[in-house]
Amino acid sequence: MYKIPFLTLLLLSGIFSINAQNEPVKIEGKAQGTTYHITYFDKKNRNLQAEIDELLLKFDLSVSTYNPNSIISKINTNQPYVKVDKYFITCFKKAKEVWKNTNGAFDPTVYPLVNAWGFGPGKKQKIEKVKIDSILAFVGFDLIELKGKKIIKKDPRVALDFNAFAQGYSVDVVAEFLNSKGITSYIVEIGGEVFARGKKPNGENWKIGIEKPIDNKTSDNPLKAVAKLENLAIATSGNYRRFIVEDGVKYAHHLDPKTGYPTKNNLLSASVFSKECISSDANATGILVMGLEKAQEFLKKHTELQAYLIYSDEKGNYRVYETPGIKDLITEVEEE
Repeated sequence: MYKIPFLTLLLLSGIFSINAQNEPVKIEGKAQGTTYHITYFDKKNRNLQAEIDELLLKFDLSVSTYNPNSIISKINTNQPYVKVDKYFITCFKKAKEVWKNTNGAFDPTVYPLVNAWGFGPGKKQKIEKVKIDSILAFVGFDLIELKGKKIIKKDPRVALDFNAFAQGYSVDVVAEFLNSKGITSYIVEIGGEVFARGKKPNGENWKIGIEKPIDNKTSDNPLKAVAKLENLAIATSGNYRRFIVEDGVKYAHHLDPKTGYPTKNNLLSASVFSKECISSDANATGILVMGLEKAQEFLKKHTELQAYLIYSDEKGNYRVYETPGIKDLITEVEEE
């Protein structure tokens, strides 16, 4: 998997205490082609990095298309006798749910298109309408189903890509692990997707920064807003990290499953809040594909999701759409 963070972790303030057991444990590392940062407060002061790294490695062996030995890679190459595991099953079921809810805007069978456009591990192909149309013939989540622990395809060319939301799910997996250890105050960030439980011992909320959607493939952008989190997940999808430019035209990596081409709308980034990061991550992708107007209607129906959407107006200025449930969570960063 590969994702450059859209969110900035803010952990520098309010973490000191005169009680030694309230000093945070901080661990960081690499997983799924990106980085992770985890901070937690543990009365036993345990360093759980080795166990977390092992957990993330097992997760990678299930749903990473960048690992040729993963379960999803074996399914995509139609290897026989492949049985899926709990991670794959959770991803598949969540993908089916979000695919239905977004009317197909989110669709993990876009994987052949992702490769054709050069956004996946496969070699980029020359983009022509006839090529795209031929691929669209086997794109559609109705062409694949899960029966027990086996995947059934209606067309052997169908291939899955969980990268748009698997990192969000890996955050949930680590959070569940920390819960099992009796840890009740933590923040987990993997590739920019985040879940925070509880508050810091001094009563402060965990905080995360939401970047301005400035085209930038390599480094952090200035912040547009700061969100405070408590028992809440946030994931952001944007069109300013992964893109290609051909003949002076920018093509973002979010592909419309109905057309086969990168989305073209004025929605620049979508930050989605929910109780689980897998839902935030998958729906953020679907919302970005929908565009602003359809996203607003979608969010009115799905009040279990809250969102902070950044879009551009006719003059190219940043504008924001917020759902009512996050107004107390977001603080805008003043312009310098």
